[in-house]
Amino acid sequence: MKNFGESVRDFINEWTINILILLFGTTTLVQAFIVPTPSMDTTVRVGDHLLVDKLAYSPSDPISKHLLPYTEPKRGDIIVFRYPVDIQQNYVKRLIGMPGDRIHLENKTVFLNGKPLVEPYVQHVFTNLLEYRDNFPKDPQSDPNVYDRARLMLEGHMVNGEVVVPAGNYFAMGDNRDNSLDSRYWGFVPRENIIGKPLLIFWSYDAPTEDWTEGGPSHYVEVLTHFFSKTRWNRELKLVRGYPIVSNLP
Repeated sequence: MKNFGESVRDFINEWTINILILLFGTTTLVQAFIVPTPSMDTTVRVGDHLLVDKLAYSPSDPISKHLLPYTEPKRGDIIVFRYPVDIQQNYVKRLIGMPGDRIHLENKTVFLNGKPLVEPYVQHVFTNLLEYRDNFPKDPQSDPNVYDRARLMLEGHMVNGEVVVPAGNYFAMGDNRDNSLDSRYWGFVPRENIIGKPLLIFWSYDAPTEDWTEGGPSHYVEVLTHFFSKTRWNRELKLVRGYPIVSNLP
């Protein structure tokens, strides 16, 4: 029969192992992610809390990609990635262009490899047309939101008025197309920046962007006070799925 000291030691050992497994699982297999901006409305919304599958995509290592059931990113996937301008931030967008793809916009419509895309997931919130945003990549000087990184993209990867996605990179855009700072504004997403893809929304809370980006004690008090009334119960455990984009390129 175990004495008290042995029982306590066994209890600590057991829970230490459980905690290590939990930490490994939540950092290596899945990761929680809060959507702070409306760039992907209404596919995912501000205040959606996502579980992100970090094993979804094949790593660049030619050996390890055969050991687990990875897949490669593909057009139409919703991806979570390290923001190329500041890798401390995670972004969520839709993958539109793969290496070798040619992309341009005409009056808000995306043309992929010469063909207009049908995008039922996209919303347009503004009726006006902006030359760069809606006829990308025309006249980048007209838009003050264009980062130097995107200007370098245009200088080095534009052919006949279209952006050509280079090897090892992807072109990502928000579904809330008129209100999204995406690859049009800060350039390509490197393959190594991609973390994974969302699996489901495990909690959704109706609060504005500044609450999620600035936070503070008042935000947590507000959440506790209005948890039941501001939780979007119809979004709980909602699966997040991509939409297949067909192209005439492989």
